[in-house]
Amino acid sequence: MDLSTPHVMGILNVTPDSFYNGSRKQTTQEITDRVNQIIEEGASIIDIGAYSSRPNAENISAEEEMQRLRTALHIINKEHPDATVSVDTFRADVAAMCVEEYGVAIINDIAAGEMDSHMFDTVARLNVPYIMMHMQGTPQTMQNTPHYDNLIKEIFLYFAVKIERLHAMGVKDIILDPGFGFGKTTAHNYELLNNLQEFSIFDMPLLVGVSRKSMIYKLLGGSPSDALNGTTALNTISLLKGADILRVHDVKEAVETVKIVEAMRNGLNL
Repeated sequence: MDLSTPHVMGILNVTPDSFYNGSRKQTTQEITDRVNQIIEEGASIIDIGAYSSRPNAENISAEEEMQRLRTALHIINKEHPDATVSVDTFRADVAAMCVEEYGVAIINDIAAGEMDSHMFDTVARLNVPYIMMHMQGTPQTMQNTPHYDNLIKEIFLYFAVKIERLHAMGVKDIILDPGFGFGKTTAHNYELLNNLQEFSIFDMPLLVGVSRKSMIYKLLGGSPSDALNGTTALNTISLLKGADILRVHDVKEAVETVKIVEAMRNGLNL
């Protein structure tokens, strides 16, 4: 995938309890409509998740997660067999099933191997790109008074150790996600955003997922449903600071944001 122009990753949540209720899709028709919408609005990646990672989310079994994913992946392969799909999971056996049975192209792990000791081995064996996110704690504990002595330094060290380990195992394609909202206060999130360009030191693609998150509506008021304008503002800042992939609920708006930023950078003969 050519990342000289940033890409948009459309979120497909096949869960009953994701933090943004507008993203919850469970029936065959809902999933089909959402997949078609993601593709038609211009996303180049579909990111499918069956385990809600919102704070205090219910912990479902691997079997339940696989069952939800199988239903959705069957629909995607039927409707859009050429689509690039990533699976949002921290479980190695779930990741392996998605890649081996359905041809999923990317593993998107919010825990960077912390919640399943077999994940790095599985990624190396499957030989697929790996999105590695920073999170302090687990989805059930991450917002219980998160603390850092030096936020950026600690995230950098977290990634550096894991990158070295993955490279030693033969994993080549690593994408970094700094983990907005995962074990971070609102102040931490804006400090992270302000220093986002510093991640270029790793010389790896950078994924940013701020879509409709609490760092927006805790600052501006309202709820996730009111946070589209704030999302667009943060996506614009992220692109200007080096983001290569935007993970979003609202694909059309993100694609337009990428086009505007790229026009500014490169100039257009209008």
